[in-house]
Amino acid sequence: MADATGGADQSHDKMLARNRFLLLVVVGGAALAVISLSLQFLNLIPTTPIVEERPFQAIDGGVGAPLGKSRKRVIPVHHAHEPNPISEAYGYCNSPNHTEQAWEGHSPADYTLLSVQVMIRHGDRYPLYSIPKTKRPAIDCTLSSSRRPSHPLLNSFIGHMGHGGRGHWESTLGSVPRLPNHSACEMGELTQTGVVQHLRNGQLLQQAYKRHNLLPSDWSPRQLWVETTGKSRTLQSGLAFLYGFLPDFDWSKLTARHQWSTLFCGSACDCPARNRYLEEEQRRQYRLRVADTKLERNYADMARTLGLPTRQLRAANPIDSLLCHLCHGLSFPCVPMGDGGAGGCLTMAQFAVIRRQQLDDEVDRRRVGLYHKYAVLAMYPYLNRTAAKMERVAKGSEAGRQPRAGGEEVFTVSSAHDVTMAPLLSALGLEEARFPRFAARVVFELWKSPPPAPGQLKKRAGKAKDGELFIRVLYNGEDVTFHTTFCRSHDHHASLPLCPLKNFLSFVRRDMFSVVNATSYQGACYRRPG
Repeated sequence: MADATGGADQSHDKMLARNRFLLLVVVGGAALAVISLSLQFLNLIPTTPIVEERPFQAIDGGVGAPLGKSRKRVIPVHHAHEPNPISEAYGYCNSPNHTEQAWEGHSPADYTLLSVQVMIRHGDRYPLYSIPKTKRPAIDCTLSSSRRPSHPLLNSFIGHMGHGGRGHWESTLGSVPRLPNHSACEMGELTQTGVVQHLRNGQLLQQAYKRHNLLPSDWSPRQLWVETTGKSRTLQSGLAFLYGFLPDFDWSKLTARHQWSTLFCGSACDCPARNRYLEEEQRRQYRLRVADTKLERNYADMARTLGLPTRQLRAANPIDSLLCHLCHGLSFPCVPMGDGGAGGCLTMAQFAVIRRQQLDDEVDRRRVGLYHKYAVLAMYPYLNRTAAKMERVAKGSEAGRQPRAGGEEVFTVSSAHDVTMAPLLSALGLEEARFPRFAARVVFELWKSPPPAPGQLKKRAGKAKDGELFIRVLYNGEDVTFHTTFCRSHDHHASLPLCPLKNFLSFVRRDMFSVVNATSYQGACYRRPG
């Protein structure tokens, strides 16, 4: 299930109750355990904007291509054969032992980078569910540079987090631990692998942006914006990312802001139409699952091995725990003979059947299109804030304008969940992008064209005019700008491989709502069905 932030408002509570009622109607009075399963096994769809995450289709990182080249690694080419569910799962793990090249920070010569806004998914975590009658995975969630995987910054990061009391913490964030600290991991706790993943992410972007002087050495508190949900794994991931990006940052200048909703929708979370699309999508997922006889036989076989009722096993969401075993190189759980079941071990083949169904669901989700409509309404508030920040920074960069005291928000880090990033990708039109792996990142860059050289005409064919503004979108280091809805039709084979910012602004303020036959967020949210 998707990561919860806690503290949902009353509208979320009412919506949750309504969703549960609809599920009761669907299953026709089935046992409560079965209803619980239907919520837990939903691949990426939250029951409300504030829920717990569940594992889903894995992605494969891949190495980027330079600006202007084909961008297909995270937008995979479809082949006649089906994807391998095991290799997809390893991609989802995102093991930090491979070399990754980031294409953030690349632009035509002399262009100025004005701002960067990053959304990250938290790193590797301990399962949210345990499989009955089996031992929980033996993983140590304390941090030690002598244990693999490690990172050159790990020891200094641990020491620096000890001074976090000097920072400013919104709401309840001050009481959330800044480091994972249990020798036997607690459910959902960030692991050392998750910390290392984000130290690497932050360091990758530090290298990518250092020549652009995005954040000067004397940066002001206003120039850095950090926001996170209230879960320890998102807060800790955000801090690890930030430390990789700004080693030994000044705590006194940092404010950690709390997002109550996994959708990062702030004060604009109320949207009845979004909830209806979500309920319809949940019903689609449920129908697809119950029609899969191979999946049902697979669960029955697994339950027989463990000596459990099939519905109890399914409700325990075994894929969550099995993914943890896979990512950490642990054998799948076993039970002894005579413990109420056939005895033996869960197998990779059984794991693959569940993963295969999740991949099938992803294909069906794109075909039906309900999720895309949900995603557009779910992520409008975040995208609108992203656009507004870009506009403020752009205005502040205009020649002759008096700079705002303390500067503008030039670097934003939003530490989130799979149920935040998956709808963001869909809302941007990146329907073919691989599902967010652990420590995935989406980056929005704002660029400004240079003034013309002396004697050069103000505007030439294929060239930007003085001070023109552009946007780039990157996913796990890959430039996916020209796969987005707002820039797919732009001529990216021209000599200027960037997308005009005005395309993005028009998309967020009006065009994105065409999929739900509306021209505004309010109009889309409150329009009556039919």
